[in-house]
Amino acid sequence: MILIVREGCFMRRILYTLHLYMALAAGLFVVLLGLTGSIMAFEPEIDRLLHWKLSYVNPRGRALSLAEIGAAVNKAFPGERIGVYLLPASPRLSYTVALPRGLVYVNPYTGEILGVQPGGMDFLGYVHQLHLRLLLRSRSDPGKKIMSWVGIVIIFLLLSGLYLWWPLKRVTIHPGVQFRFWFDLHNTIGVCSLVFLLILAVTGVTIGFEQTTVPLFYKLTGSQPTKRPSAPPMAPGAKPIGVDEAMAIARAAIPGAVPFLINVPDAKEAYQIRSHFPEDLTPGGRSFVTVDQYTGKVLFAEGSRTAPAGSRIVIQNRAIHTGDIFGIPSKTVMSLASLAIVVQAISGVVMWWNRLRKNKA
Repeated sequence: MILIVREGCFMRRILYTLHLYMALAAGLFVVLLGLTGSIMAFEPEIDRLLHWKLSYVNPRGRALSLAEIGAAVNKAFPGERIGVYLLPASPRLSYTVALPRGLVYVNPYTGEILGVQPGGMDFLGYVHQLHLRLLLRSRSDPGKKIMSWVGIVIIFLLLSGLYLWWPLKRVTIHPGVQFRFWFDLHNTIGVCSLVFLLILAVTGVTIGFEQTTVPLFYKLTGSQPTKRPSAPPMAPGAKPIGVDEAMAIARAAIPGAVPFLINVPDAKEAYQIRSHFPEDLTPGGRSFVTVDQYTGKVLFAEGSRTAPAGSRIVIQNRAIHTGDIFGIPSKTVMSLASLAIVVQAISGVVMWWNRLRKNKA
């Protein structure tokens, strides 16, 4: 019995030491992941809040066609080629049209140009890239590798923290003694957010190492990603179909899914349309249609409901990580969990610092 107790104490000392120094080494990155993640959970909502004068409109009957929207944009910005049309899910939101100068916001009921958001990264763009890759952009993508490994460190910290907490099982916070307060805060927040933080960390690591995990998903499910055909050569004298017709074709190609984004192709490309089913709450949509711009033929169509099993796992993993899977409730939970890891990092550093000062006294 004495040997077992000593072995247990020895194991706890090793885990405590690893837990402490790995947390100190990765603390800044953990805080960055937590803060940026809490913001990214509500990225579309925050973007509309930051640009509310451009984003919101008063519904007035029938929305204009995309051709009419395009005509209004071309009149306001002659000579600039439209690259993308983006249709919102709510009738109270404006349409957006991508031009070389940036995103143009258009009232879909009047064709009024509400304003332009210049191209390049804005605040949310910096937050997004900081979360993904520390703003480090290069072919080797070192920032993404660092943040992915930080995710693995977080998983270790969560599991080792649970092991260290288990003998005490304390979930109350005593505001009296300073060290006790930070100790209780660290333990209580950690235990209460443990499941959600593990979900965030595991799904995040899966995304971070997607070059390995995605092929593994296809292998485990015995499925293969669907290959997208290239656009056929343009027939001599052929005239392209309009964007509204392409959207109608895409709507028919995947019944039940609503097209919301269309890329306007150049002369040698095809229309690329994104759609979403009612249950697809992620802003990017997970259903895709490719339409030949000259013949109107559907070259590719894949809905999130019927995609290969490996693709569906990738889709669900991303939706869980971002909190989009159940909409606002799950986004709120994931945002709070991201903030919880920040509290964990700060309280852990405060405890270490207080103990360091006490030992020196």
